[in-house]
Order: sequence, then structure tokens, then C-alpha cells
Amino acid sequence: MKKAFALLWFALFSIALVGCSNPKKNDPIDLPLIDESYKAAERLMKKAPRLYVDYDKPILVASFVNIDNVQHSSTLGRLISEQIKSRVAQLGYKVIEVKLRDSVFVQKRNGELLLSREILDITQIHDAHAVIVGTYGMIREAQKTYVNAQLIRAKDNVILSSYDFTLPLVKIRQQPRY
Repeated sequence: MKKAFALLWFALFSIALVGCSNPKKNDPIDLPLIDESYKAAERLMKKAPRLYVDYDKPILVASFVNIDNVQHSSTLGRLISEQIKSRVAQLGYKVIEVKLRDSVFVQKRNGELLLSREILDITQIHDAHAVIVGTYGMIREAQKTYVNAQLIRAKDNVILSSYDFTLPLVKIRQQPRY
């Protein structure tokens, strides 16, 4: 009888644990955004010394844009670019903060957008040697967001390095704007 009672108790305890471990629909999802953005920055800059991008030459980082509408960024695109910018600076490169300047195409709530036809002009104004740009696209069927980052030489728009990664697709609730 003691054995049956202990078995029953163990079974109920196990079911309770399993029930507690299932994520609820509204539980936050662990989005590996910082890790992936930092990895992208490291991969982009890995070949930089061989490509004549040295620590003293300024680099600009633009907001990543939606691949379906390159005139639009989002919180995700701005976060990725901010984190890549942060990691490139941590690696010792000279990164120019363009939000403090007024000569870059900045749209309210879209961040700094560098369109390919404007890169040469903007980099000359800031004396930048290279620019990091990127796109993201969400594929609902795959439940993923695909991100592409590129390190581009400013004088001729040649892609020096690139890195692709994915993030789990999550629905972001809009916060009220004040």
C-alpha cells in the first residue's frame, strides 16, 4: 500500500512539474538578438585588417531596413544596428555616431537610412572609410526573421564582408505612443 501511495504521489508530482514547464502563450520569448548582433559584428570585422579597414578609419552603421520596403526600418532594424555599432566600437574600431549629425537621411522613428546612391556622399562628409548596412525580412511560414549584414567600402560600394543570420519570428505588441 505504501508503494502504491508513493507511486501515485510521484506520478502526480511529475504531472504537476510538466504542467509548470509548458510556456504560456503570453510568456516572453527569449530572442537571441544581442548575441546574434554581436556575432554579426565580429564576423563582419574579422577580415577587416586584410581589407585595409584599420582601427583609425571611421565606420558608419546605418539602421537595418525591411527588405520589402528599404525606406522603412523598425524597432528591430534599429536595435540590430545599435548592437552591431556597439560591438564594432568594443572591438576597437572608430565608429561615428550619425544621430548627432544632421547630414544623414534620418526619418522620425526609422533611424539612419543609407541608401546605396547616397553612401558615397555621406561617407565623404563624415570621412568614413566603410559603412555597415543591412536588411531583414520576416517569413511567417518559416516562423523566422532573416537578417543580412554587409560591410561596404565607402569609396566604391564594394562589399568587403557579409553575414547572414536568423531570429525566431515573434509578434511584437505595439506600445502606445505618447
